[in-house]
Amino acid sequence: MLPRLRRLFLSVAVPLVACTSRATPAADLTRPYVAQTRHITVTTVPLLVKEQQNVLPFLKQDFGKGGVLEGKEVYAFSPSTMTVVEGDTIHFTFVNPEDDDHSFVLPDFVVPLPPQKSFDTTYVARHAGIFPIVCAVQSHLPMMSGQLVVLPAATMAGPAVAGKQ
Repeated sequence: MLPRLRRLFLSVAVPLVACTSRATPAADLTRPYVAQTRHITVTTVPLLVKEQQNVLPFLKQDFGKGGVLEGKEVYAFSPSTMTVVEGDTIHFTFVNPEDDDHSFVLPDFVVPLPPQKSFDTTYVARHAGIFPIVCAVQSHLPMMSGQLVVLPAATMAGPAVAGKQ
């Protein structure tokens, strides 16, 4: 039995050591991060809206007087969280297939999103942090929200230099 276990051990351990023994270069934080251009498409999405009451009858009570959604509608941004690095340029494409007005609001950036339109714009993530995104239409708050996560460039490795490890 012992030789069998030894063969089993060797058949598993030796390839495992071979796979893990290769030197993988560590991130070199001495090379400065080079800002990237990122393309992000953001779409407005209806989750629970008054037009769905005929399909989902329980919504009549929710949207009715005293209901949990009275005067509100539940929309979302998709994606609702975006992550970039400080200094990156974001080429946004906003798509609003809805018949409702929306907006995409960051603390230093506002984009109106008219109904059934698509809109392209650019934003530079100048500062690291977590920034709230909201739709400024009062009846869509607080549900229609998200965040832009901007990682500090100082924590990111720059591009690998050919021939160096």
